[in-house]
Amino acid sequence: MEQIYELNLWGNNNSGFYSGDGSHKPEIINPYINVVKEFLTSLDKPIIVCDLGCGDFNVGKELVKYTKKYVAVDIVFNLILQNKEKFTVENLEFHCLDIAKDNLPKGDCAIVRQVLQHLSNVEVENIVHKLSNFKYIILTEHLPNESFEPNKDIISGQGIRIKKQSGVNLLKAPFNFKVKKEKQLLSIKLEDDKGVIVTTFFQVY
Repeated sequence: MEQIYELNLWGNNNSGFYSGDGSHKPEIINPYINVVKEFLTSLDKPIIVCDLGCGDFNVGKELVKYTKKYVAVDIVFNLILQNKEKFTVENLEFHCLDIAKDNLPKGDCAIVRQVLQHLSNVEVENIVHKLSNFKYIILTEHLPNESFEPNKDIISGQGIRIKKQSGVNLLKAPFNFKVKKEKQLLSIKLEDDKGVIVTTFFQVY
């Protein structure tokens, strides 16, 4: 992932680290921020949110104020350093972690936005076991437009399963994640038939 940022493989806006159009295009991020805000403000009291794969924090910064504590995690050390310098809020923490290998911070809700789509099935499976420790999960994945065979394996990196006409579905094999409730919060169709970005809410047992 460090190489992706070093080589600007997701683009560059001349402000340091840039997590790509999926973290900056208003037509993609504004509806997402709205549905997550709606969920967070619907609860009886603010909760602890763990943003697993926070990137350049262009999206997360809009959600912090609706939480008791916001713990933002990314694997890229220098990216986390930049975020710590740019975003200083009392209820905000940044941690450099490999979510496939390291223990995750404790919280009520895990936000995983367009992260698993870049990871191999082995890494996704490692993460899924840890997600069961959260009460809520808000998962966003880039998926094909039409019906597809889920969870075709890939090598972790810049690419995603859409090149194989596939996408991540945690409820299907080999992950078979068990949840109490599933609800689609948002589906954004991309231009030029490049698939859909789907955000799903899970309540865990």
